[in-house]
Amino acid sequence: MIGLDTNVLVRYFAQDDPVQSSKATTLIGSLTPEDPGFVAIPSVVELVWVLARAYQSDRIFIIHILEELLRAKEIIVEQSPLMWQALHLYKVSKADFADCLIERSCQIAGCHYTVTFDAIAAKTAGMRLIK
Repeated sequence: MIGLDTNVLVRYFAQDDPVQSSKATTLIGSLTPEDPGFVAIPSVVELVWVLARAYQSDRIFIIHILEELLRAKEIIVEQSPLMWQALHLYKVSKADFADCLIERSCQIAGCHYTVTFDAIAAKTAGMRLIK
């Protein structure tokens, strides 16, 4: 198993750099269920951020990328059940993916609720606003 950094994932999905995208595609294409790649939670959060901010990708495209990543048999995504829950919340709300992941992580950890100073996260991700 090998770890995949965010920039490898970005190059693979964005196909925006002929040299690096080709290398990322070759590498990811060589992965197998027996010898998979591993994607850490921070890399998923960064991937979503980069796609949304740097590439102005729309929510539908980002959802598609996350589903593809989570379904890939040759890639292990850290805490994939948690990531699926965060993705579901992201799909049905207007919350940022990071806020969805934070809220779902706290819920799975047994928190009664998650507090925030971020009014948008409170409204969209189900957190409670501290006033």
